[in-house]
Amino acid sequence: MTTVLTRPTALVREVRTGGVEARALQVLAFLTVALSSFEGYLLEINTTVTKVPAGLLILAWFAARVRQRRLPAFHPVHLALAVLAVAVLASAAIHNGDTFTMDYAQRWVSFLLTALVLLDLASREVPVRVLVWASVLGAAVAGGGALWSFLIDDSPRATGPLEDPNDLAYVLVSAVPLLVALFVPRRRRDRPDGAPRRTIPRPGAALIGVLVLILVLGAAVTVSRGGLIALGVALAWLGLRRGIAPRVLVAVGAVVAVGGVVLALAFSSLVGQALSQKDQVAGSNVDTRALRWQVAAQMLPEHPLLGVGPGGFRSNYLGVSHNAELAEQTPVAHNMYVEVAAELGLLGLAGFLGVIVVALWSSERAIRSARAGPDRLLPLAVQCSLVAILVASAFLSEQYYMPLWSMIAAACALGLRNGTEPVR
Repeated sequence: MTTVLTRPTALVREVRTGGVEARALQVLAFLTVALSSFEGYLLEINTTVTKVPAGLLILAWFAARVRQRRLPAFHPVHLALAVLAVAVLASAAIHNGDTFTMDYAQRWVSFLLTALVLLDLASREVPVRVLVWASVLGAAVAGGGALWSFLIDDSPRATGPLEDPNDLAYVLVSAVPLLVALFVPRRRRDRPDGAPRRTIPRPGAALIGVLVLILVLGAAVTVSRGGLIALGVALAWLGLRRGIAPRVLVAVGAVVAVGGVVLALAFSSLVGQALSQKDQVAGSNVDTRALRWQVAAQMLPEHPLLGVGPGGFRSNYLGVSHNAELAEQTPVAHNMYVEVAAELGLLGLAGFLGVIVVALWSSERAIRSARAGPDRLLPLAVQCSLVAILVASAFLSEQYYMPLWSMIAAACALGLRNGTEPVR
């Protein structure tokens, strides 16, 4: 069974495997996932440039399957995706006159199709760890942008490549479990196969430390409580599943703490300003989000089957809540689950939750089937990243961001690879 990736050069070797078509698909999959993490920078260049990698990926995938005369390998998540797609299209058709309906329906279709393509490719031509590397490196660029915007551009809260600091924190924390689980192998006193213990070369260890600092400190300067809660839950889950030795987790925490202290001392005025601003708006944020969740809960009984339409929460918020927010007249719900329920109804919610549950089941199946040691770290890393995403999404509307769909695709692809070929 192929071992878990432990060095950046392994990614290059992985991409070099297979023919020209497979390499092209791997590169396009990598770019689709990686560039989404800092799409704000790309939008400054051109508003359509962010859609190019995914569009090329879908076209290349379709051409490859036509040439091969092969259909995607079936996975139970396809049924849930189909239910969700039906709900999106039906709801959009009913509410096609609303302000945001068609725009948000297109977003749904784009992400559903991209997830389907990534799942199929990651179960065949594209190793799952290519998606993992894309998530980590893309998030690292976003984390660097977060630190730059906070330390150099004097932003009260880091934004970097994404306008909302909370969305930026979501992207960063979802990548941390992938990094820790894949690059910090657990030490074992007695390896059942008698193989020597794996160690990480010093340059690799240094790279790991740098990436951890960028991701965690980048998330910290967003001052997003939901993001930090999600990170804590994911790392706790990683520890409970014995994906990383407690002493290693403590050591990583110590490195981050030291980095945080140095950052706070070197930029004390900026840190103080960020904390002060967050303290001022913390109470109102809680009240506002509670109101939005109540509004979403009121929308569902009025439109139980197909909801108020994609993007309908935004267009109907003022009329239902009778509350004109000064900062935002057409806000999102700041909770992925209640927003999906309000906009797509019970049918859409059933399909959406079905996709998530099947992805978690698929990752768990891959974890349990892998032999002990590094071979189970890949599916465990994907599962922990998905846990971080799901927790953060309880405070954010993140159904339109790539980490959710790329990790769902990775988890399901691991399930398809399970028992048929080595996990890669």
